Amino acid sequence: MSFLTGPGREHLNGHKEETLHNEIVRVKPKKEVFVPLNNGSATKVDVYVNEGDKVFVGTLLARRNDHFNVPIYSPVSGVVGAKKNMMHSVLKPQEHLIIEDDGKYEKVESFKPLDYTVASREELVNFMMEAGIVGCGGAGFPSYLKYKNPVDINTLIINAVECEPYITSDYRFTKESLEDMLVGVRALLKMSTAPKAIIAIKKSKKEMCEQLEAVLKDDPSLSVFKTPDVYPMGWERTLVYEYCKKRYNRLPSEIGIIVNNVTTAIAFARALQYGEGIVEKVVTFSGDGLKTPTNVRVPFGTKVSEIVAQIGGYSSEDVMVIAGGPMMGKTIPTDEFVITNYSNAITILKNVKVEPMECMRCGRCNDACPAGLLPVRINNAEKMKDSDWMQKLRADQCIECGLCTYVCPSKIDVTEGVRRAKRVLALRKG
Repeated sequence: MSFLTGPGREHLNGHKEETLHNEIVRVKPKKEVFVPLNNGSATKVDVYVNEGDKVFVGTLLARRNDHFNVPIYSPVSGVVGAKKNMMHSVLKPQEHLIIEDDGKYEKVESFKPLDYTVASREELVNFMMEAGIVGCGGAGFPSYLKYKNPVDINTLIINAVECEPYITSDYRFTKESLEDMLVGVRALLKMSTAPKAIIAIKKSKKEMCEQLEAVLKDDPSLSVFKTPDVYPMGWERTLVYEYCKKRYNRLPSEIGIIVNNVTTAIAFARALQYGEGIVEKVVTFSGDGLKTPTNVRVPFGTKVSEIVAQIGGYSSEDVMVIAGGPMMGKTIPTDEFVITNYSNAITILKNVKVEPMECMRCGRCNDACPAGLLPVRINNAEKMKDSDWMQKLRADQCIECGLCTYVCPSKIDVTEGVRRAKRVLALRKG
């Protein structure tokens, strides 16, 4: 633990310069898109189209209909094909709906636009649900749930921190969509019932901070909150504590705060203004395993392999393909998986073999853990298959930020051991 950065946070080499200042590049699928019908947690999905049906960009394809209500809209125009089980970024095969892309991108209005300035709070919440707006920062959680029953909310936090190395998609998308972002933030603020909203961003992003301050200067309800350039400042608990120095048990609403990602605000604005669901994503493709790191704008359902080929290909024959950033992302054993409607990054790194040594018992992983856990002990409990010990050590509270592995001088993949312990406890629970 460094006294300069505080407990549970580290300044990392961001590798942001590779894509931070380059324009977003539009990429299209070659022939087909594969629309994921499940993100690994849905138990019921109703599909409304049949093989052979003609669809347009914005056609309602399916709806998650279990304890959540999340519609899925077509990202391309073309003809509906068969369903197919294929690898998903959740690291297991899921059912996908194939659509043969006709390359025309003919659009239909998915739903009627809504003027947030005259709509009621309840109308906005229902609109967000019907628009299929999910957390666009990589989580994919249905956003409307945060706003259904707000009680004593004093602050809306718009998370534009983007603390993981390599990822700049939020930054670039926000920079190119400032007006949309403001519409989205003001609509979210109305839904939250809070009197104010802050846009949280790293103070090291000076140009963006100045831009935001300029466009917010005449609105007393909106302001910029500059955070330290440390990881994992973008994690909800870390960010909330940085802002108000308060802790909570389960949800930030317990202490009067709602948090949403900045690109979720932009997606909501586009839904309100244009009757458009999430049909495309801005995604960072970066890392030393790529010849040309790039931010791309792409219809969701496009294969990672096709995108890599269109932006210049791999720089090495042996690479790791990570869905997400290098710290919290999941390494996928193939590039034949697709961009989801909540993807924000694909990190591709040269596969360098690291030989771990015996644990030195230095405790650095414990000091670094932002969740206040003891990763090395959880890792040992997992090795011993002692699920009771895993439970006592609260392995299920791990956020998989990767700091324990990052700081380990013995090069032990502590995070993976803790991740396995979480799976053990999840299986035991349900």
